[in-house]
Amino acid sequence: MLIRQISKELFKDYRFLFAFIVLCFLIILALLSAFSPYDPSFWFYVPRDLPPSWTNILGTSSKGQDIFWQATFAIRNSLIISVIAGVVSRIIAILVGLIAGYRGRTVDRVLMFLSDGFLVIPLFLIIVMLAMLIRDKMNIVTTGLLLAIFGWAWDARVIRSQILSLREREFTQTAILSGTGTVKLVLKEYLPYITPLAFSTLINNMSWAIGMEITLSIVGLTNMDIPTLGTMLKWSLNYQSLLLGRWNWLLTPVILSILLFIALYWLSISISEYLDPRTRVQRVGGE
Repeated sequence: MLIRQISKELFKDYRFLFAFIVLCFLIILALLSAFSPYDPSFWFYVPRDLPPSWTNILGTSSKGQDIFWQATFAIRNSLIISVIAGVVSRIIAILVGLIAGYRGRTVDRVLMFLSDGFLVIPLFLIIVMLAMLIRDKMNIVTTGLLLAIFGWAWDARVIRSQILSLREREFTQTAILSGTGTVKLVLKEYLPYITPLAFSTLINNMSWAIGMEITLSIVGLTNMDIPTLGTMLKWSLNYQSLLLGRWNWLLTPVILSILLFIALYWLSISISEYLDPRTRVQRVGGE
C-alpha cells in the first residue's frame, strides 16, 4: 500500500515519468543483447557501411558490425559499469560517513583528511594514470571498481554531516542510556535516515561513472573490444564517421548517452525533491 502511494505521487512528476520510461526503454535494449545473433567482438560478419534497413535497423559500421545489436551490448555494459561504480562507492561512502560521524575525534579527523585528499587531487589525471598502468586488465568489472575508488569522497562528507546531526538528537541519547549497542543503534536508528540520501547520490554517481567511462574510452584507456557507449563513440570517430556522413553510427551512442544522462538526472532530482521534508510539507499543504 505504501509503495503504491509513493509510486502514485512520484508519477505525478513529469520528470520522474520521463526518466522511468527512458530507463525502461534502455533496460529493454540492454536485455535484448542476450538475443543477439552476432558476437559483439567479431568484425566483418555483415557488409560494411550499410544504411538503415529492415535487415539492419540502424545500419552497419565500417567494422562490419550491426549497429543496433552493438548498441544493445554497449548500453548493457555501460549500465553494469555504472552500477558497480555506484554501489561499491556507496558502500565506502556509507561506512566512512557512519564511522566518522559517530565516532568523531581522531577517527573523524583521519577519515575526513583522507576524504579531503580525494576531493583535492585532480581525479581525472589520477584515474588516467591508473588506467594506463592496468590497461591490459581493463574490463567491465575493473573499470567499475576503478571509478568506485574515486567516487565516494564527497558523498561520505554529506553522510557524515547527517550522522553528526542525528547524533545530537534526543533519540540517540535515549538509545544509548537504554543500553543499545553501537551496531544496533547505527543499523536501526541511523540507517533509515541516510538510505534515501545514499540512493539519491547513487544515481548521481552512476551518471558520473558513465561520463568517465566515455572519456576514458575516447582517450583509449579501456578495452576497445568490449562494446560500451564510450567504445562505440571512439570507433565511430576513429573511422571518420563524422566526415564521411555516417550519422547512424555516430549518433547512436551520442543519443543513447544523452537519454541516459537526462533520465538519471531527472530521476535523481525528482526523488530528492520527494524525499525533501520541506517539499513534502508544501505538497501536502497544497493538497
